[in-house]
Amino acid sequence: MKKFVLMASFALVLAIAVFVMVRARHAKEPDVPVTAAALTITTTAAKRAEWPEIIRATGSIEPWQEAIIGAELTGQRLTEVLADVGDVVKKGQVLARFETDTLLTQRAELQATLTQAIAVRDRSLLLRKSAAIAVEKSDSDVQQAAIAQARFDANEVQIKHAEVVASDDGVISSRTATLGAVGAVGQELFRQIRQNRLEWRGQVTAQQLARLKTGQQVALALPDGTTANATLRQIAPVLDANTRMATLYADIETGSAARAGMYGEGRISLETRQVLLLPAKSVVIRDGRSYVFRIEGAGDKAITHIALVTAGRSEGTQTEIIDGIKEGDIVAVDGAGFLNDNDAVRLANDNDPAPRAGGAATQ
Repeated sequence: MKKFVLMASFALVLAIAVFVMVRARHAKEPDVPVTAAALTITTTAAKRAEWPEIIRATGSIEPWQEAIIGAELTGQRLTEVLADVGDVVKKGQVLARFETDTLLTQRAELQATLTQAIAVRDRSLLLRKSAAIAVEKSDSDVQQAAIAQARFDANEVQIKHAEVVASDDGVISSRTATLGAVGAVGQELFRQIRQNRLEWRGQVTAQQLARLKTGQQVALALPDGTTANATLRQIAPVLDANTRMATLYADIETGSAARAGMYGEGRISLETRQVLLLPAKSVVIRDGRSYVFRIEGAGDKAITHIALVTAGRSEGTQTEIIDGIKEGDIVAVDGAGFLNDNDAVRLANDNDPAPRAGGAATQ
């Protein structure tokens, strides 16, 4: 009986062993999972280019100099206003006129008085030579003639001042002259931007100030989206005691859309240097850090590799890369924000020639 049990156990073990061997021989190889491309992206090569170092500052646009044109007559009515805001005027051009009827009447009276005084003076001088008149009387007549001449000249000046003229070439920026108003000496009638010159008054810190000098070029971003060019003319010798900022004065080139009262950002170009550039949209911010996705392989075998980078300045669509990748590295551009490390991707520009180091970006 014991022998029978041993034989049965051996037969069972043998049967199990044969079953396992047959099963193993006919078992199929397990399928290797194939990672499908998750996203179609575009790529570009990191390239080096000359980039100027730029100082940014903000400030207002103001007239270079603003002239106040006022009345020089008292008690005369304004009869003509010939200029208005925005008018371009020339030096000496008549802007307004005061009434002169009273002044012309006074001139006629003063002319008669002057003629009479000159005649008396001349007769006194003639009699003085023959000692027929006292010296004191002769001197008094000479003095009266001089007074009459001075009054006549003063009247002539008043008549001349009845015409209000532009003090320089430029554009009228303000008008307070009102037809029919009675003038007073010193009363403001117009304001004029001299020579139609505008300047940008930018504010910079003491650290920035040390790198600036007159003659540097400034690109001003205007509120309407256009740009105005300016040249740094003057730098304030002292900093503001409250803000600790220094003021820059830059002459704006004519022909731009700049207007007095605008506020704009100025970019002052310093020396240029070689930097590594990538399109700004290829840099992905995650958890406060900057990353790019380097691409290895081509076709269906393109794989992403995340790289931590240090990003520098951004200008337009380009960003400076300080470290983390090298020139010529191929990185993802469109679609970079959706990628993860070791993703399989399809390259939209896969049929394009591989970008050379330092070549133009393919976007």
